[in-house]
Amino acid sequence: MSNRSIIIMVLVLISATAYLLIKGDGDIDMGGEKHGAEAAHMEQAKKDAPAAPAAAPVAPAAAPAADVKK
Repeated sequence: MSNRSIIIMVLVLISATAYLLIKGDGDIDMGGEKHGAEAAHMEQAKKDAPAAPAAAPVAPAAAPAADVKK
């Protein structure tokens, strides 16, 4: 392949990518986990979810004697 055909192919691929990004929905969030005002929809989901039955309290486990260092 000549350099000219490689450049033309790259320009075609860049154009196609730009077209798809512009014409697509564009509502892609790659930000990860949200906190605060951005996560307000989660509060509504928690209210709509059925309440889980209360679990019995679990006593904390005692540290084994072998782990104690002097």
